[in-house]
Formats: sequence, C-alpha cells, structure tokens
Amino acid sequence: MGGTIQHFWKMRTILLIIMTIIVSASILAQSERKMVRSGNSQYDDGNYSEAEVRYRKALDENPNYYKGKFNLGDAMYKQENYEESGKLFNELAEANLSDEEKASVYYNLGNNLMKAEKWSEAVEIFKRSLRLNPEDYDAKYNLEYARKKMNDQQQQQQNQDQNQDQNKDQDKQDQENKDQNQDQQDKDQDKEDQQQNQDKQDQKDQQQDKQQQQPQQQQISKEDAQRMLDALKNDEKNTLQKLQKEKARAVKAKKSDIDW
Repeated sequence: MGGTIQHFWKMRTILLIIMTIIVSASILAQSERKMVRSGNSQYDDGNYSEAEVRYRKALDENPNYYKGKFNLGDAMYKQENYEESGKLFNELAEANLSDEEKASVYYNLGNNLMKAEKWSEAVEIFKRSLRLNPEDYDAKYNLEYARKKMNDQQQQQQNQDQNQDQNKDQDKQDQENKDQNQDQQDKDQDKEDQQQNQDKQDQKDQQQDKQQQQPQQQQISKEDAQRMLDALKNDEKNTLQKLQKEKARAVKAKKSDIDW
C-alpha cells in the first residue's frame, strides 16, 4: 500500500514537471509570436529599426524561430544592411524548412545578391527558388532581370578585355616603333661618330704629312743656304784676289811717283 502511494506521488511530480514545461513553452511561444507580431506592425508602418528590435527580442527567446529570423532579414534588407540580411537568409537556407518556406528564403537571398550586383549568383538562387515554387511570378521576373544584368556585365567585361588587349597591342607596337627609332638613331649616331673619327684621322694624317714635309723643306733650305754660302765664299775669294791685284798696282804706281 505504501509503495503504491509513493509511486503515485512520483508520477504526479513527473506530470507536474511536464505540464510546467509545456506551459512554459507555450508562454514562450506566445511571447515570441507576440514580439514578431509587434515587429510586423512596425514593419508595415515603415519603422524598420523598431521592427528589428522586436524581431531580435523574439530570437532572444527562441534563436531558431523561423518567422523571427526571416522577418529580421527583411527588416535589415529594408535598412540597406544587405550583408546582415544575406547572412540571415543563408542560415535559413540550411535549416529544415518546407519547400514553400525555403523558396521564400531563396527569393529574398536572390534580392540581396542583386543589391550587391552579384548577378550570376543571383541567377542561380532564383533558379533554386523556382524549383521549389515554379508558380512564383516575382521570382521568374527577378530571374530574367538578373540574367539580363549578368549578360550585360559579361559583355562589358569582354569589351574591357578587348580594349585592354588592344591597348596592350598598341603599347607593344609603340614600343616596337620606339625601339626601331632608337635603333635608327643609334645607327645614325654611329655613322656620325665614324665620320667624325674619319675626319679626325684625315686631319691627323694631314698634320703628319705636313710634319714630314717640313723637315724636307728645312733640309732643302740648309742645302740652299750652303750653296749660297759657298757662292759667297767664291765671290769673296775672287773679290779679295781682285783687290790684292788692284792694291799691288796702286803700290807700284805710287812708288813710281816717288821715284819720279
């Protein structure tokens, strides 16, 4: 009898604990839903920062609450905090959600990627959204828009690459022309230097020829001077002999005068 009563009280305690947990969970669920509803009201009024506060309070009570995180991502998107918004939707994309919920997550994530001008990534995300919800007209429209922007971006990149290649070719051609001009200038300079060296050599040869001629001229002048000297000596000898003869005649004449 005593064992039966004790068992009864144990079961009753366990039931009370379970009921307490259920009630607490229900209260928490009501609280987080209440916070989300309050955030939605602020969101609809355009008070996105106030909506963010309420969504974060809901997530503080239940970090895995899908609606709280999804709506917080929307609020951050409206405040142009695309990095935070994209992070939240990426987390939700990994969660265990229904196809409809995950299609909505992909749709909003694609919008974030478009804001970042990541067009090719946005195209892939919208495709994922449409695989889960093929009738989503907005996702179809955004997919085509993102695809067009992706093609424009790729075409622009191709044009830039072509311009860069053309610029590289032009730079290469300019460099080749510059090298050719430099080679021609070098050749002209070499030719000019050779001509100058030749002129200097010619001048040097002329000077050497002149120097070689000068001794010959000087030698000839000495020979002429010797001949002239010899001639003078002969003339002087003849003159002396003549004078001596005339002196002798004069002496004889004078002597003759004295004798007379």
